[in-house]
Parts: sequence; structure tokens; C-alpha cells
Amino acid sequence: MNIELSQLEAVAQIIDAQSFEKAAERLCITQSAISQRLRQLETQLGQRLIIRSGPPKLTEAGVKILKYYRQISHLQDDLLNNLAGNADNGVASISIASNADSLATWLLDALTPLLSKGKTFIEVHVDDQDRTHDLLRDGTVVGCISASSAPIKGCNCIPLGVMTYRCLVSPEYKRRHFPSGVDRDAMLAAPCVEFNHKDDLQRQYLAQYFKGGYPDIRHRVPSTESFLDFIARGFGWGMVPDVQSRQWINEGKVIELVHGNTLDIPLYWHIWNLRTTLSRSLTDALCTEAAKVLTPICPGT
Repeated sequence: MNIELSQLEAVAQIIDAQSFEKAAERLCITQSAISQRLRQLETQLGQRLIIRSGPPKLTEAGVKILKYYRQISHLQDDLLNNLAGNADNGVASISIASNADSLATWLLDALTPLLSKGKTFIEVHVDDQDRTHDLLRDGTVVGCISASSAPIKGCNCIPLGVMTYRCLVSPEYKRRHFPSGVDRDAMLAAPCVEFNHKDDLQRQYLAQYFKGGYPDIRHRVPSTESFLDFIARGFGWGMVPDVQSRQWINEGKVIELVHGNTLDIPLYWHIWNLRTTLSRSLTDALCTEAAKVLTPICPGT
């Protein structure tokens, strides 16, 4: 059996573009041609790879095929760049997944030395730190920043450090909602703010320090920068990382609701074990910057 690279590329483009029509445009072929490539591959393998829905979705076999194609592409880019040496036309692209807080605070500083050379193009997928794992597992990305230390088959897991979160409020908000002190009933009655429906940090905080529960009044602000501003304006309490909030606390715009009650979220870098030049450079850059802004992970964490 001979699987053609063009057939694998068709699968990837259909999923990336989220439609057959747009995938065909990207490959500069007709929609019928890209459908034919997919049908030929499915016939060869004897399995359906893509569910023709809106948008198209991968089957279990399709996930394996996509991951295989991503790995081949990554290795091919590395080979061509090594053959090109210092030539100006040696370029590569890579996809990674990150939690929103890392992207908003330290990730771009980590990527700057790598991207400033102008030979690497990156696509960043953003998801909750507990769910970026899934994007690596299904082949969407080459590496991910995750709160999980559980290794994925065929991948390396490297500790980055601990991101410390504190429950922050505005001074006026604390006076208004906690006049008699901070207890469980007051916490559940006070409005909170979460990043999106996947954000579980506020719930974790209540479970760790107030025996669980969750406020009935919840705001959602899916912007890292606006999230902290929303808290500073006195609309709710929420969990914010130290690396983002330090200056706001120093200026008195926000305060810690209960001093010392923190959530320490360990972050790990998971990346395919392909040992390419780009993957090594990317890993080194992330570890170097993370060491500057995150607390080291204690052994056994």
C-alpha cells in the first residue's frame, strides 16, 4: 500500500480549513479533486477518515492519519532546513497549544528569539491548561503547555514551573460584599467572574478553601486583559496569576481577598519526541523564559 503525501495533505487541509471548499482553495485545486483524494485514501485504508458534517470532523482513524501527517511535515521541514543550511529560503512552521494566561504573560517573550529570525512561522491554539493535552493527542499541535504531568505516548514531558493564582477583588468590592468577613456563604453570594465555561479555577479555589460550591451569579469575560480589568472595576472576584497581577496589586487597583490563599498550578511542556532542530530550539526557549517568571516545580509535584 502506498499512501501519497497529497492524500494526507488533503485530510489536514479539510480539518484546518473546516470545509472542503476552503481546503480546495488553499491547495489550488477543485473541490471535487480534494474529495477524490480523500475517497481514494479512505478506500485504500478501508476506513472512513472524516465525517462529512458541518464542520467536518475526524474519525478515530482520521485522528491517527492527521497526527502521522503532522509528524511527517515537521520532519520534512527540519530536513529541508538542514539541507538549506544558512540559506534565506529555509523556513518552517509549527503549531502549539497554550493556556490563555501563559500566552498573555510570558509565552511571546519566550518565542521572540525564535521568531525574530523570520524563518519560523507559528500557530498558537488557545485552550484551558487542563485541555491542551487533547490538541497534542489528536495531532492538531506539535507541543502543548499543560497542567497535566501525565506523559503522552511518543512525547516528552518537561516541567516548566508553577503559575500561582490569587483570588483578587477591588477594595470597594470587598467592602460591599464582605462587610462581616470572608466565609463560605459570603463567597457563594458574591458575583464571580470566569474566563469561559471551561475555566475551573474559581471552583477549585472554593473547593480548596471553602468546602466547595459555586456562586449563582457568574460573569464570563473571555479576554485575559479584560478579565483583570473587570475585577478592578468591582464587578466580581476571580483567579488571576501573579505574573499578570503584580503591578495592579502594587498600585492598589486590586487586592487579595484572603491573604495567602493561593492556587499553585504546575505547567508542563509536552512535545513530540521527534528531536528536530526546531523542536529543540522551541523547547529551550520555553524552558529559559519559564524559569524567569514561574516558580520551580518541586520534585514529586
